[in-house]
Amino acid sequence: MIQPPPIVLSFAANDPSGGAGINADILTLASLGCHPLTVVTAITVQDTAGVEEVMPLDPEVVADQARAVLEDMPVHAFKIGLLGSVEVIAAIAEVISDYPDIPLVLDPVLTSGRGDELASEDMISALRELIIPQTTILTPNSHEARRLSHDYDGDDCDADEQIIDLDQCAERLLYLGCEYVLITGTHENTTQVVNTLYSEAGVLRRDEWQRLEHSYHGSGCTLASAIAASIANGLSIDDSVHEAQEYTWQSLKAGFRPGMGQYLPDRMFWAGDEVDKKEVTD
Repeated sequence: MIQPPPIVLSFAANDPSGGAGINADILTLASLGCHPLTVVTAITVQDTAGVEEVMPLDPEVVADQARAVLEDMPVHAFKIGLLGSVEVIAAIAEVISDYPDIPLVLDPVLTSGRGDELASEDMISALRELIIPQTTILTPNSHEARRLSHDYDGDDCDADEQIIDLDQCAERLLYLGCEYVLITGTHENTTQVVNTLYSEAGVLRRDEWQRLEHSYHGSGCTLASAIAASIANGLSIDDSVHEAQEYTWQSLKAGFRPGMGQYLPDRMFWAGDEVDKKEVTD
């Protein structure tokens, strides 16, 4: 009997542009040798420029999708993206609580690349209370890290609290219960993109990457899915983060602009390389 590939279950919204969401997860997971299972959390109206509307699914339908496949197949990792509503967050939190041994990668999608709001304050509170405590590795960009860690303990914060540095953000997010935090630095004003992995022990690694010239739709989804795939393939968290960053950077470098908005990562960049090699040898 042929051994099946590692299986990763993704909870995310449908993106008709194919750039982000469940579509990005499928491409990334398949590219890295995993079999993707998909639970659709919301339907979106969006293109490569931005998001016009998010329509969350009935939370019972979301939970039923997940339980159907979880009762049928062994899952090696969870990946969570855009969830759409407090009710969907609660439904997923209940499902994953029944599988505490399955590693969970959470990409907290709070805004689109254009800045469209995708998560209310109530949804952020639900993420903090219900999902983050069950998370193995949280993968916010710097803006998301600051927003998630703002007023994390329920006390009133003044305006200065929102400019805390990223090391402080990570400390606060770890306090919420996740095991690791990878904060990405694409949105920071730095020459290189600096991504930092934290645990309760402090900084585990800082990686610097050449800053590419374009803006990309779906880069966060790609990174989180690549981490989930690497974990499912048996790598440690540290190695998974390194391999996923390398994969994501290469997919961005090979990115393309099919529409009038942002570039899309080419998650099958390696297949193009193989085609080019074959053409040269032929």
